[in-house]
Amino acid sequence: MTYLDFLRSKIEIAPASGFSVDKTKINDVLKPHQKDALAWALAGGRRALFESFGLGKTAQELEFCRLVLAHESGKALIVLPLGVRQEFKRDAVELLGMEEPQYITSPGEAEEDGKIYLTNYERVRDGDIDPKAFTVCVLDEAAVLRSFGSKTYQTFLPKFKGVKYKLVATATPAPNRLKELIHYAGFLEIMDTGQALTRFFQRDSTKANNLTLYPHKEEEFWLWVSTWALFISKPSDLGYDDEGYALPPMEIMPHMICRGYDSNMDKDGQFKMLNDAATSLQDAAREKKESIPDRCRKAKEIVDSDPGAHFILWHDREEERHELKRIMPETVDIYGAMDYDEREHRVMDFSDGKIRLFATKKSLSGCGCNFQRHCHRAIFVGIDYEFHDFIQAVHRIYRFLQTEKVIIDIIYTEAEEPIYQALLDKWKQHNEQQEKMREIVKKYGLNETSQAEKMSRSIGVENVKIEGTRFTAIHGDCVEETAKMEENSTDMILTSIPFSNHYEYTPSYNDFGHNENTERFFEQMDFLSPELLRVLRPGRVFACHVKDRVLFGNATGTGMPTMEPFHAMCIQHYMKHGFQYFGMITVVTDVVRENNQTYRLGWTEQCKDGTKMGVGCPEYVLLFRKLPTDTSKAYADEPVSKSKDDYTRAQWQIDAHGFWRSSGDRLMTKQEIMATPVDRLQAAYRKYSRDTIYDYAEHVEIAKKLDADGHLPATFMVVAPGSWSQDVWDDVNRMRTLNTTQSQRRQQMHVCPLQFDIVDRLINRYSNEGDLIFDPFGGIGTVPLRALMLGRKGLMTELNEDYFRDAVGYLDAEEAKIETPTLFDMMEDAV
Repeated sequence: MTYLDFLRSKIEIAPASGFSVDKTKINDVLKPHQKDALAWALAGGRRALFESFGLGKTAQELEFCRLVLAHESGKALIVLPLGVRQEFKRDAVELLGMEEPQYITSPGEAEEDGKIYLTNYERVRDGDIDPKAFTVCVLDEAAVLRSFGSKTYQTFLPKFKGVKYKLVATATPAPNRLKELIHYAGFLEIMDTGQALTRFFQRDSTKANNLTLYPHKEEEFWLWVSTWALFISKPSDLGYDDEGYALPPMEIMPHMICRGYDSNMDKDGQFKMLNDAATSLQDAAREKKESIPDRCRKAKEIVDSDPGAHFILWHDREEERHELKRIMPETVDIYGAMDYDEREHRVMDFSDGKIRLFATKKSLSGCGCNFQRHCHRAIFVGIDYEFHDFIQAVHRIYRFLQTEKVIIDIIYTEAEEPIYQALLDKWKQHNEQQEKMREIVKKYGLNETSQAEKMSRSIGVENVKIEGTRFTAIHGDCVEETAKMEENSTDMILTSIPFSNHYEYTPSYNDFGHNENTERFFEQMDFLSPELLRVLRPGRVFACHVKDRVLFGNATGTGMPTMEPFHAMCIQHYMKHGFQYFGMITVVTDVVRENNQTYRLGWTEQCKDGTKMGVGCPEYVLLFRKLPTDTSKAYADEPVSKSKDDYTRAQWQIDAHGFWRSSGDRLMTKQEIMATPVDRLQAAYRKYSRDTIYDYAEHVEIAKKLDADGHLPATFMVVAPGSWSQDVWDDVNRMRTLNTTQSQRRQQMHVCPLQFDIVDRLINRYSNEGDLIFDPFGGIGTVPLRALMLGRKGLMTELNEDYFRDAVGYLDAEEAKIETPTLFDMMEDAV
């Protein structure tokens, strides 16, 4: 296989699967705006309907399936949350005049073509139902696709891949974060998720998964979304009359429960007038349990104040349900262990007005159920941080066709005030988001042009080569560019390779980060590595910066974070291609900062069960050599030699030790360590740790005392143990990267910047002045820039156009600085 063949093997084309439908063929029961939406979705074949609550998504989903089956042979599958199948059965029979859809739990139950089948998400996710056996698949309440890392999302993408007709429907596609919209695009095979992230969102190099929409890409992003997703808030969005679709007023009634004095004293011996704020999940759970009687009494008080109204009582805990039943015996409830048919019967009875008080959980009835015909009051007996579940539950009664003023009663304790305020803030964001989405369809209409095709990934790149006196920077594919280089032409290769498919840097198939998995990543690396060996001078060093990869349990299905030993896989890979492995430097990272980014080493989880917790993930510099021509002494063909007059034994000992010590004329005492300001404590403790005999118990005791005095930060580690080994570098300054300059210049920051300390030490150790240092993954130019500063020459290739442009700017500026004559130079010339 050639390199071009490999790149072409990455291409995934979503086949055009839609067809035009005569609107007279659509069921006359549907409103004009619903017919327009259906015709648009059928023409696309794979589309999303993001319609407000009460606009009739259930009927549209059923009719979508019927029309597809009328056009083609096969079967239809609608995947829905538990607890809403009764709504589909009722709309199919009573509204659309269809045969009642059959609910299935195994493949053998869906044998007849031309029929619509229903199942739940769990059946598909866990492998009982194969979507590829169906011509058309619909996801109802498809907000389950919002979370990229969830087991449902990771499972559904391959399971539904290739299904000819796909429709997703939800009223809350992305209540908080815009980037969640692209997960629907990935499912619908409009554009793969990695490409969409790379094209529209800028990454934060300091915080994992913190992505924001590029300001200059906003217009393009929404135009792209409008080609595959339809947002409708009311019929007038498509030019029709809103009669019958006016929402009634809604009143939010907060009820704070003040539970009085706490029987416990605080740490200063003072009784507390109010309970502490429940700012953590643990605090919230404790407060929720202890306040159950008070909250349920308040719910009864509200119910008694309006004896003619029907109420839905939203609760989260079984204890709450039992207490509600005890104080209000007439309450009809449902729960997870209840027989499903009985559960469905009770839901239907409440929906039809036969039950006045209905107690249920958001997880059971929060999605898909329509209670607006006979109920206009809802009581949240408790609150939590899950806004999506909350807003869905509100809209079980606050939806079109509701004729009464809706009253939402929210009960919480004074300690839960922060949770209540967080819900209100998210609600405000949600409303703003929905308003922005409403403007999309008004601005772009039903855009039927395929913008997605215009935005497809590209193969190849328009090469640009910039040469200075001391550097060469190439905008191009590193595989193709390295293949053009002369044999034995570089004195050192120093690079930080992409960490498998962890990040994508460009919307190009040439991007190493755009690979299905690590195996495919190394297949692409197989084309580069032999070329790297070929261009490196005999006996010289290839230094490769890598890091192991965290594999999250919700994506792997293990339920716990595991590690991919990427550094070990790299060692094996490069040895396979002829490099001689001769060592590894471990670069210590901050475990506290890492946990803040990945949440895989949490203190709370460790206390619950330490068996699932690993350790912090350091970075590594892998050291390889190309064998010299003469292996009898193993000297390089052009050795990296130093004068003993200039390079003294003393300097050698310090360099060989692998880290630099701080100045000082005596050891610090423990007392001085603990009295040191937090901003200086990290360096002070590292020195103390190196210079004294290590005592684990003492180490823990110091950290405990610092924590008690408020000197143990939660955002970074100040008492990391110091290193005595030349193979472990503990003093690399994480902030000394070109990203600092990028930030000052308001330029795009690199996702994984390489620290100056690492680059400088390696260049000094393994190259001579005047040597050519090559970085095939040049990024924003750190390696060639530091090479110039250290009296070497630099060579880099880079695929990302923005990174390349910034790198050239840095290199030009540094070369100009080097070549600018000083006053002393002019005086010497005069002499």
